[in-house]
Amino acid sequence: MSLSAQPGHQLVFICGSALQGQPDHQNLKGSRFLGPAQTQPRYRLHAVADGWHPGIYEVAQGGVAIPGEVYELTQAQFEALAASEPPNMYPSDVVLTDDSVVTAFLYPQTLVQQHQWPDISDYGGWIAYKQATQQATV
Repeated sequence: MSLSAQPGHQLVFICGSALQGQPDHQNLKGSRFLGPAQTQPRYRLHAVADGWHPGIYEVAQGGVAIPGEVYELTQAQFEALAASEPPNMYPSDVVLTDDSVVTAFLYPQTLVQQHQWPDISDYGGWIAYKQATQQATV
């Protein structure tokens, strides 16, 4: 499935707390859900700020495919979503397994390394990580 946006719209890859069933999903209110998706295996996923939100960044090697969802947003919806993102997140292109290029909010690798936030790439995504850590504390 190769994705393309309607004129005046933007495709956004979501892989964290705005996913369906997650606490910030309301930040996508009014946007159009296009379906589940996965990045090509060129990214790493970390639990930023003690698990407050995920942070992904691209790597030259040792990356994994990050699962998520793709949404189509108007410019106003995109600006509202960007304004709701945690500090230091920035929009950038990501490549999906079908070679589609969409926008995602990435996190600076240098900040992840500086704070030594845990690499959760092998959990299989943000939701899997949250479920595993919630079960571990029960």
